[in-house]
Amino acid sequence: MKEPTLEDIQQTHREISDHIHHTPVLTSRKVNNRIGSRVFLKCENFQRAGAFKFRGACNAINKLSESELTNGVATHSSGNHAQAVALSAQMNDIPAYIVMPENAPQVKVDAVRGYGAKITFCKSSLQAREEVLENIVERTGATFIHAYNNTDIITGQGTAALELLEGHPQLDLILAPVGGGGLLSGTAIAASGISPNAKIIGAEPEVANDAYLSLQTGKLQPVQSTNTIADGLRTSLSKLTFNCIQHHVANIITVYEQEIIEAMRFIWERMNVIIEPSSAVPVAAALYHLQRNYDQIGIIISGGNVGLDHLPWQKEG
Repeated sequence: MKEPTLEDIQQTHREISDHIHHTPVLTSRKVNNRIGSRVFLKCENFQRAGAFKFRGACNAINKLSESELTNGVATHSSGNHAQAVALSAQMNDIPAYIVMPENAPQVKVDAVRGYGAKITFCKSSLQAREEVLENIVERTGATFIHAYNNTDIITGQGTAALELLEGHPQLDLILAPVGGGGLLSGTAIAASGISPNAKIIGAEPEVANDAYLSLQTGKLQPVQSTNTIADGLRTSLSKLTFNCIQHHVANIITVYEQEIIEAMRFIWERMNVIIEPSSAVPVAAALYHLQRNYDQIGIIISGGNVGLDHLPWQKEG
């Protein structure tokens, strides 16, 4: 698959603009003072289906031919991509078949069901997801929509950074979480084209640091552990997203689980904004791990789908 371009992202934005929310960019003096920079949060937690994933899923499904749409669509996902595909399928009046790991957050399972998708659960490994999905696709004839190894997905995800940079072209640094790499790839391509002087850094959990290891070694590394609170970042990069990241991303910062929890709580309490653990990962990177001071920082807040009955800091007591 060919790496998307800035022009591809711009064209995609024009095509999906009427279907997506143009999410707000929020600021906070308390956040600025804590990080020591002017910080601009691109709040995809206010996107349809509660996360940036709707941008890519909307674009990918809209690009399918009538014959590809006939038997519906299918995917595997721990939550946000599942919700996005389910909602996009519902909007197109086609069936959606979703494979979800057995440890997927209940709030995301409920949302996928709410959009009318048919869920099949599996063990929480990539191999199990792929095997179950393969059987479903063979049985139903549905079209597989990969969560990130798909150029239409990447161009869709890149539209969030496009919107951010339209209003704030002078950013010195842009931080985005990285799991499979679709968001970081789209963000980096958009930023490299619009603001070539801006540094692009990804952030991921230290216990699931495959992107960091891949960039350091120059070879694609599989994720070794999914034992992170950031459930949206439990997947490995693909060849396509790794290629994009190698070309456009300066560094990957890894953060500890307690830092994710503290960053999540900080945004909840100081800004009254609900973000999920995966969104808190780049915030934690800015709070605890930047090696230099930046004047203006953009952070992609990837989503806000959180089960309110099991907040991570409630376990502390």
